[in-house]
Amino acid sequence: MPTGANALDRLGPVFRWREARRAGMSDPALHRMLAEGRLERISHGLYLQVDSEFADVADLDLVVVAAANDRSTLCLTSALARHDLTDEIPTRIDVALPRGTRLPKVSAPVRWHRFAPATFDLGREVIELHAGYSIGVYSPERSIVDAYRLRHLEGDELGREALKAWLRQWGSQPSRLLQVAAPFPKALGRLREDMRVLL
Repeated sequence: MPTGANALDRLGPVFRWREARRAGMSDPALHRMLAEGRLERISHGLYLQVDSEFADVADLDLVVVAAANDRSTLCLTSALARHDLTDEIPTRIDVALPRGTRLPKVSAPVRWHRFAPATFDLGREVIELHAGYSIGVYSPERSIVDAYRLRHLEGDELGREALKAWLRQWGSQPSRLLQVAAPFPKALGRLREDMRVLL
């Protein structure tokens, strides 16, 4: 059976406990490496090899979220910031999961949102992270629509400012945004009004 160190060589910089067991790492070896500072527990059942290049990468929190649930999707302010549609710097990561999904416990600073399963995948894209992980992110259009439909939580300015930024970049394609908004009647009316004023 491989030693703990040999098992580490067969694992990525971030790994789950079950992956470590499959690689041949025992419980005592894992606890010893945690005590020695060679590993860091970054979330429930998720570990980081401290001396890996990945240890300094800024999106480690995103990996934690992605590892917790493969349907995790960046939304609202976090998605808008990723698309350069807001100047706001999120203090927490806005992450959507389909309604009815159990919300995972993670060490990352996350604000969870539950979106309707019927429209959850509308405008959902996937981006690659480090260590073989990926996470969903809503398209610029879907992110604007969500800011409008959840303005009772986010305030009116988040969506309006994102719309202005989007129009500066893609102003000749308002039908694209309205098409994404069509399944969300709460957002569609206000979005149309603001587009009429801004165009």
